[in-house]
Amino acid sequence: MRAFLRITLPLAAVNFLNQASRAVLALIGPLLALEFALSASDLGLLAAVLFVAYAATQLPVGVALDRYGPRRVQAVLTLLAGLGFFLCAFATGPIMLGAGRFITGIGIAAGLMAMLKANTQWFPRHRVAAMTGAGVFVGALGGVAATLPLATILPFVGWRGGFLILGVLALAVAAWIWFSLADAPPGAARPARRDLAAEIAAYGPIFTHPTFLRFVPAIIVLSAMNFVYSGLWAGPWLRDVGGLDDGPRATILLVYAAGMAVGSMLMGQLSSALQARGAPAMLVPMLAVCAQFAIQLVFILNPPAGLLTMGMVWFAFSLFGAAGPVGYAAVGQGFGAELAGRVATAINFAMLVLVFILQYVIGAIIDLWPRTETGGWATAGYGWAMGLTASLQAAALLWAWRGGRVLRPSPP
Repeated sequence: MRAFLRITLPLAAVNFLNQASRAVLALIGPLLALEFALSASDLGLLAAVLFVAYAATQLPVGVALDRYGPRRVQAVLTLLAGLGFFLCAFATGPIMLGAGRFITGIGIAAGLMAMLKANTQWFPRHRVAAMTGAGVFVGALGGVAATLPLATILPFVGWRGGFLILGVLALAVAAWIWFSLADAPPGAARPARRDLAAEIAAYGPIFTHPTFLRFVPAIIVLSAMNFVYSGLWAGPWLRDVGGLDDGPRATILLVYAAGMAVGSMLMGQLSSALQARGAPAMLVPMLAVCAQFAIQLVFILNPPAGLLTMGMVWFAFSLFGAAGPVGYAAVGQGFGAELAGRVATAINFAMLVLVFILQYVIGAIIDLWPRTETGGWATAGYGWAMGLTASLQAAALLWAWRGGRVLRPSPP
């Protein structure tokens, strides 16, 4: 527990900021669309720009984590995230807001990966998923905070005040990381220093590894669903398809974020418990992919109606999507601890590229129908957009299942 409080928890606080920075647009996105006269594709692009920076930073961050350790890398990046939040708070238009989102994306880029790297260094193999799940649970509370709690204070601080609060928190978290973390466990061997070209070349075997090629497509689609919908499109869906006003919509977004938090803890603990008993490391992530695919079919064929039903279905959708980091840890077990940072960032890079594409493409699909009299978008567009994401998930499942057994026993 002491190691969790000193190592995992400060890094999890960055994931709190990460989740909050992504979820905030689902709440304030409709306000920004009206204030700055944004189309659906414009709004999707504004959400996606954070992921462009996030994705572009992944591979350099992986090298930095393996060379310099989570403490130094994450403390510096968290300060940069604070700068991005402050820039958003004082934005005078969509371009300046987009620039702030871009800088924020760089600053939060190492959030999950730094935690995975530290957990791999400090905890036994079978405990990595549990510690990571617990850390992601803390991070998911940032998504919770960016829903109903933020909606409650928005009338008093405005959306600019929300970004100011995030900026101040980022400065505090950077200091916490710097003074709490150690560079490495006592007695740990320092990784061999190679020139930068050799460090970057280590990505080649990762991207071509059979485990990476087989399972990562399903893992990145699973993780991307929560990024895409909690980061933006769940909010407009609840308004245009669900017919909810601001208050009920914020409540469902809170339920969505709670599903991510509960799922992060539950999936991580379940995976570690099953692995300790000899179950395959990929068991929980692959079952979660199947469950989330089935839920998307429900959204397409029979969209839930009523606050309670909508809350239950969106809770389940986010709960199973929260198994993504467990998949990261499962894939990483096929590589040495010295590559943990690069394996995690390689997966995250691929996932974020997909998120960027989906954020924009979903907006473009929705824009194919004219806007409604209330300023929203036609319900048909949402159905076709989710049909696209469900198809991607089905293809990824078939790819993972090809040629034999998907689930193999875990190594000791």
